[in-house]
Amino acid sequence: MRFSIATALLGPAILVSGAAIPDTPEGVAPPVPLNEIPKHTMVIEPEQLLQALVEKGLALTNGTILDKLIPSAKPAASKSNNEVNVNAVDDEVSIAATCNNPRVRIEWDSYSNDDKNAYLNAINCLRSRPASGSFPPAGNRYEDLVRLHQQVTDQVHDNAKFLVWHRYFVWVFEDILRSECGFDRALPWWDEGRNTGRFASSSVFSGDFYGAIAIGGQCVTNGKFANSNLNIGPGSSNRVQCLSRAGDSTQTSKLTEDLVRSVNAIPNYSEMAYYAEGTFHAYGHLGVGGTQADKYASPGDPWFWLHHAYVDRNFANWQGGDPNTRLNSINGNDKNGNPLTLDVMVYMNGLRPDVRIRDIMDVRSEKLCYTYQY
Repeated sequence: MRFSIATALLGPAILVSGAAIPDTPEGVAPPVPLNEIPKHTMVIEPEQLLQALVEKGLALTNGTILDKLIPSAKPAASKSNNEVNVNAVDDEVSIAATCNNPRVRIEWDSYSNDDKNAYLNAINCLRSRPASGSFPPAGNRYEDLVRLHQQVTDQVHDNAKFLVWHRYFVWVFEDILRSECGFDRALPWWDEGRNTGRFASSSVFSGDFYGAIAIGGQCVTNGKFANSNLNIGPGSSNRVQCLSRAGDSTQTSKLTEDLVRSVNAIPNYSEMAYYAEGTFHAYGHLGVGGTQADKYASPGDPWFWLHHAYVDRNFANWQGGDPNTRLNSINGNDKNGNPLTLDVMVYMNGLRPDVRIRDIMDVRSEKLCYTYQY
């Protein structure tokens, strides 16, 4: 049996999982069949979003009245059981702390090749380091993050905690990258709305960086993460599998700048978060597909961080539309129907200290201290 470099990165993971790597020339485990991947189920079509905005009397930010775009709008169907209660108590407390010199997260196409390579090499550094032992069957330090996400998926998806939890999760990833692998550049994000329907032609999914996307659910065999074996997933189960992608332009073609502006036209936090999760967030995961479509184990594909930095950038831009209100309040419910307040905790299960929502509402707070290029 021969093992690739990526397989060697697993270290103790093979022993922990108890699963043998198939005897293939590359030593790479087979992909999870696409029909066995538990995908994101909160998916809202663009037409549903526009319908909802028409009913709310909202317009796109460019002034186009939405009811002129859909003159025959019909009453909306009943909301799904996953939609948060937008009438939950709105907790408002001032958040004054800001940092003086925030890090600026840079859009991928403005990132130099040197920065791109430094960033992806730092991720591979984490993947080469031993797991903490606190998140079995994680096989390396990077998979501690993947396992954490898998553990809490049901608590931080399909409810109003989604945006704030993932904001802190991306910050924790960045902090670990800096403190344990010496990453000293800006964190990148990728403007997916400017790449609608053409993810495959981006440098992101080139052989120089993340590797191919349009490979029909097969293993990624080029790029920085080629021939990688993963220990976390599919879903809430765990077995050794390769990093895979499928590529679905019917999903990524729905992810447009106008759609993001439409979501951000919604003034209520919990309603905005509901549509953000079900539209551009879902389209990105499903559009990349394979490992990325796995609702529980999607961080196994390092593209996850580019995507969720984009989701957070859109959230930060929404907050910037009315900072006096949107930095200082939150509403909606958690998974159990409890109202969110600024004192609700965001848990990282020991990866980093837990925080209150109030500590991370403002990206320029002393705790987070970052902003976005635009």
